Amino acid sequence: MTSCKFTTLQGEIKLKFCNFGHLSHEVSQSLMFEVRISAVRYSNTYPLIYGLHNAGIKLNARIDIDHPADCARKITKGEVDIGLVPVVALHENRSLSIIGDYCIGTRGPVRTVLMLSNKPLQELGEIFLDYRSRTSVALTKLMAKKFWKLNYKWIETDPEFNFLEIADNQGIVLIGDQCYELESNYRYKTDLAVEWNRYTGLPFVFACWVSNRNFNNKFITKFNKALEYGVNNIDKVVEYYGSRGAMPPDVLEDYLTNNIDYILDSEKRVAMNTFFKYLDDMKKQTDII
Repeated sequence: MTSCKFTTLQGEIKLKFCNFGHLSHEVSQSLMFEVRISAVRYSNTYPLIYGLHNAGIKLNARIDIDHPADCARKITKGEVDIGLVPVVALHENRSLSIIGDYCIGTRGPVRTVLMLSNKPLQELGEIFLDYRSRTSVALTKLMAKKFWKLNYKWIETDPEFNFLEIADNQGIVLIGDQCYELESNYRYKTDLAVEWNRYTGLPFVFACWVSNRNFNNKFITKFNKALEYGVNNIDKVVEYYGSRGAMPPDVLEDYLTNNIDYILDSEKRVAMNTFFKYLDDMKKQTDII
């Protein structure tokens, strides 16, 4: 009996060829996944991750937990097949396609995408940008230029940046659970989703599930069902994650129920396309986006 091995998207597979013509294969336990998924572990993604892990639906998937910007990078470079990515990544890479009927969206205050400062927006000169989310950064720049009519100096940050050490004429764009932890340190808080809705009358989508390969309807149905399970069982999600994150259980339940809207309906698709159009318009006029 002879053997050989080759590499696929799922990993290295060893094939054993038997003399009587039969074929068998051994696949390493860590390489048996057919689908690679990148998701984000912020409080607003808990229901989605919970559903993928606990719905009892076999997706044969490996799930990585990353920052939003890393999700976008992985899906763009083909390191994963499905990613919960900032919608800016979808705008910049039209080869990606939306998969599933769920997203990270909101119809009002989102609470975890904020601009924080110790002076009003009109008195600020420099804004530090959270390195973890390109969509929130693009939204802030858009709001400042198109709607607020304010010109700022935009400053990139990195993992070593201390968001608490800023001058009075500076502000920060902050996303995720850190908003809950740090917002009390600042005198002024601007919810970016509220500002978007005030000027457009639309909801906002911060992230959606996208894919760089085609999946059949059977898989997409199972994927949707898994996500639906998490979204429809917020009480179980809170019980599981309530003691693991920045938000206490009562705050987490209120946040997931009243601030985040997970259904990617037609109105949210209109909101995404409107956001993309505004970005295109801004790009023609300036290089800040």
